[in-house]
Amino acid sequence: MKKPSFMPPGILLLLLGLSIGSVAQKPANWTEKQLMKPADLANTIAEKNELPVIISVGPGAVIPNSFDAGMASTPEGLEKLKAHLKTIDTHKKIVIYCGCCPFDHCPNVRPAIELLKEMHFTNYYLLNLSHNIRKDWIEKGYPVAAS
Repeated sequence: MKKPSFMPPGILLLLLGLSIGSVAQKPANWTEKQLMKPADLANTIAEKNELPVIISVGPGAVIPNSFDAGMASTPEGLEKLKAHLKTIDTHKKIVIYCGCCPFDHCPNVRPAIELLKEMHFTNYYLLNLSHNIRKDWIEKGYPVAAS
């Protein structure tokens, strides 16, 4: 008679820990086409020609002309964003950004994108700050809002 095989408890715990740790965030709810290059937004700001609505959904509005909605991961931030979006035509070009951390870990961009979808916005973009606002915007010398 063959003995049943068991996985040693240490290996089982390791595998369980790896599977839990790999689920950092929900999958991206935006497309590659909806990612805007920071250089493109910086050029648009510099030219001051047909500025999109720029909304910070993270810890601070670093980019000039951006509305500080607060953190979209909080009920207060999401409500402030919703109230602001109600004042904007659903076809207007909108750029949202957070920049607190890489998209894999960002708690703010997904709720903001979801709200834009729910409110039937059709022309929105996510600023491609794949690392963070400091590395992808400030250190590149792009314009920063006066504090």
